[in-house]
Amino acid sequence: MATRLDWDRDGRDWPHRTASQFIDAGGLRWHVQRFAREAPSGSGFAPAPLALLLHGTGASAHSWYPMLPWLRPHLDLLLIDLPGHAYTGMANAWQASLPGMASAVKSLLDVLAVQPAIVIGHSAGAALGARMCLDGHIAPQCLVSINGAFMPLGGLAGWLFPPAAKLMAALPFAPGFVARRAADPRAIARLVSDTGSVLDAQGMALYGCIVSNPGHVEGALAMMANWDVQPLLRDLPRLSTPVRLIVADQDRAVPPAQAQRVLSLLPPQEGTTLVRLSGAGHIVHEEQPERVASLCLAALGAG
Repeated sequence: MATRLDWDRDGRDWPHRTASQFIDAGGLRWHVQRFAREAPSGSGFAPAPLALLLHGTGASAHSWYPMLPWLRPHLDLLLIDLPGHAYTGMANAWQASLPGMASAVKSLLDVLAVQPAIVIGHSAGAALGARMCLDGHIAPQCLVSINGAFMPLGGLAGWLFPPAAKLMAALPFAPGFVARRAADPRAIARLVSDTGSVLDAQGMALYGCIVSNPGHVEGALAMMANWDVQPLLRDLPRLSTPVRLIVADQDRAVPPAQAQRVLSLLPPQEGTTLVRLSGAGHIVHEEQPERVASLCLAALGAG
């Protein structure tokens, strides 16, 4: 097993470190960050709804930190590192699959004794949230998809990539090789640029920290190797949860045109909408955090 990030060493200056907890659930040790709503003193607010935030493949819970100033006055928040990612333990093949990861996150929610009122998912995290709803693991009032990765890769890439990911995941030297290449700041810059996004120095440094770690790369490769969205596409017409699809026009990772196809598969209902944002790429919630947060709050009616 590849060397994983060490919280005491690598996480010393992690964003919102004091909010971090390590929880054992479903055979994994999870890194989670929990935030209670920042209500004004003496406001008499009722208990806040809980938002579950699910990052995409190769990212971590750090990806949400730019949105927190706009979410925390309205919501309790639960941020998690997905199985195999960042500071959460390495997943087995089932836990790295879409239904298996959905079940694993459900185990975590059970241990924490919480149920989210809203799920906010980025890229593969949006597909994960939809799978959890469909499988009856959660029953949120709404699901927000930020550049959601619901569709398989098209063309030659779709034919070649899954077997290549499986091969890479099976090679013991592959995570270290990829991580060593990613340690070059120029490689991180290319990686982010290829998504169509432009991040600040802190965002770049945080991605540099995780993708230059062999254990994190191993987790991302396992997720890519075991992920299959075809059953999810088949099941989307029976998803009863309202879905707000947020799409950025400069996304180079997930073609923005796919969102219209996803919308056509979802049952028509109030709250299921498609919102297009301009001037940002795949990691739009880090580029335009206030705008994306406002759309999330509006989906729940909590803003």
